[in-house]
Amino acid sequence: MNKEILELISNKYDFKNKSAEEILQLGINDITTAVKELGNEPSDFFSKDKCDSYLETDEIGREMYLFKSVKSTNTVAKFLSRNVSNGTVILSETQTRGRGRKGTEYQSPKGGIWLSIILKPDVTPSKAPLLTLATAVAVTRTLDHFNIHAEIKWPNDILIHDKKACGILTESIARFNNLESVIIGVGINSEIDINEFPEEIRDCSIALSDVVDGDINPEKGTAYFFKEFEFIYNKFLEGDIGFIFDEWRKYNHTIGKFVEIQQPLGKVINGYAVGIDQEGALVIEKADHTLVKVVSGRCRLLD
Repeated sequence: MNKEILELISNKYDFKNKSAEEILQLGINDITTAVKELGNEPSDFFSKDKCDSYLETDEIGREMYLFKSVKSTNTVAKFLSRNVSNGTVILSETQTRGRGRKGTEYQSPKGGIWLSIILKPDVTPSKAPLLTLATAVAVTRTLDHFNIHAEIKWPNDILIHDKKACGILTESIARFNNLESVIIGVGINSEIDINEFPEEIRDCSIALSDVVDGDINPEKGTAYFFKEFEFIYNKFLEGDIGFIFDEWRKYNHTIGKFVEIQQPLGKVINGYAVGIDQEGALVIEKADHTLVKVVSGRCRLLD
């Protein structure tokens, strides 16, 4: 059992004086029920009922659990993934395990949209990374609908005025090369004070409230995102990858620029970003004109 899940329910229920082993004796079904109950408490920031009134989807967001605070919505989503329907959403007012550059931890403050979508696509694990691109397209199309121009920086950042407004984290749950579920984590700086972020990321971050006149309706915006996401997700399931790539290129902020990719173990790749392949890998032309594909890494745009 994940330690974070135990801490989550211990803070609510009378488990504080019990050991992890004693809590586990309650049974997985009891713990699952406890987590779901926590996700049905009222919120003064986001109304599930109001969001439902705006929904135009068949599956995405039809089952939703809203928490006051979690360390990570992706962690909760992974725990519940076997016991909820496809398209279930985990949303939290705050997260306490966000990360800045160089592993700096910070809070995802109240006023942002912090959510995870649980998907159960019948595809091979190798296809899952494309869902990051698909999600980025859904976010930018949503912002376009509300007259906010945004761009996509490979692999998972949404930029407004060259500053980060949204991040995406895709995690797969697979067993014996069978994809059980995919968790799509989305964090949008909606109505937050950027000064609440750690100093090292303030200058490169932006909130929607910084570029929009008037109040932002979080329920309406979230419901519209679910509509766009379901549309793009169905394109993915139908194998219409070309549509997703065409839309991604329309909002692209990376192709055609010199980039530096920081990879694990200190490996760095510099070069000219010339495109993305059918798996979503970034294709870079190095100084010696050789081409290299990069599946993942931290991308920094160079002057």
